[in-house]
Amino acid sequence: MSRVAPIKAALPQHRGRLRHPTGVPETDAKPLPVSSSERPQFPGEQKQLFREVLEGMNASGVPYVVSGAFALQAHTGIWRDTKDLDLFLEQRHVGAALQSLRDDGFECEVCDPVWLAKAHRGDFFVDLITGMSNGVISVDASWIERAIDRPVMGVPSQVLGAEELIASKLFVTRRERFDGADICHVIHGTRGEFDWQRLLGIVGEHWEVLLWSLILFHYIYPAHGNYVPSAIWDDLLGRFQRELRDGSTAPFRGSLIDENMFAIDVKEWGFADELKRYRDRRLENAAQCDPECEPAA
Repeated sequence: MSRVAPIKAALPQHRGRLRHPTGVPETDAKPLPVSSSERPQFPGEQKQLFREVLEGMNASGVPYVVSGAFALQAHTGIWRDTKDLDLFLEQRHVGAALQSLRDDGFECEVCDPVWLAKAHRGDFFVDLITGMSNGVISVDASWIERAIDRPVMGVPSQVLGAEELIASKLFVTRRERFDGADICHVIHGTRGEFDWQRLLGIVGEHWEVLLWSLILFHYIYPAHGNYVPSAIWDDLLGRFQRELRDGSTAPFRGSLIDENMFAIDVKEWGFADELKRYRDRRLENAAQCDPECEPAA
């Protein structure tokens, strides 16, 4: 018997129509960000709310790390005006985090048990993220352990490391949103001085998506191709050449990139739905993580 039901029953589900089967609410449409080094003038209410959330999470003992706009700024110097506070955490800790936020007066909902829960008060949101919407990459304890100490809104916090930040953006590749520029900016902002083997370990068999991003980086910053170590270029390009020479047994993976743009391949042309396979696997894991089963330390 599935145990996903307790997760969904614990909180009201999102009432807006969903734009994607991966749980992105249509009502969450946001204006396109514009890159700038100028710090936004965050409203006082927003700053107080974010501080309250971070202080509450610290007090709760729930392991988490800040991502989103604040992590991007830490690694690139780019600021974004955002109404969202993105927190990454393990799936097993979502229940404790949501309980802490409910106790603090937030309205909470599980938008998609594969990867996303939300809490909001007024116009400001907290996103609790446990992985990528396609189910390929998930947050584990190492993401929090490797985080970088950095205050956020004046509260002692940790932000996501460069390796995990890049990994978290590799599959944001839909027609209406593409995080390739963020990946390029992280590589440029860090001058590639991070643990590339760690990044390769996270992406695993999906290394071609990383290679795609690195080629884009080289196209954008041709004078800085050396920010990607030559050993990484040799490794990935060598793998690619062998795939071309020897052929590949990998399945069709278009739905992992954009389930809408590649829907015809699955629904009409008979290609396998890798998105469903990965998401089903994550749902099985979610079914084993009742929201109240893992109290904070």
